Amino acid sequence: MARLKVEGHTSLVRDTVSNAIINSSSSEYTIYMARHRARNKQSDEFRTACKEINSLKAELREIKDLIKKVVEK
Repeated sequence: MARLKVEGHTSLVRDTVSNAIINSSSSEYTIYMARHRARNKQSDEFRTACKEINSLKAELREIKDLIKKVVEK
């Protein structure tokens, strides 16, 4: 598998077999993975917050129904 340097980019190479551009810089890869993990963490936190909000909504509906039943009696 031969690789050619991409003109104008020091850390990019082109695989001559698949024609893919590959980043050969390990520090850039580390930065990318840190950003990726941060995005996933933020997404998980958002999902958790949405679940908690939906749970609170359901509990409020239940409380509202119970109050209506008490008032009707």
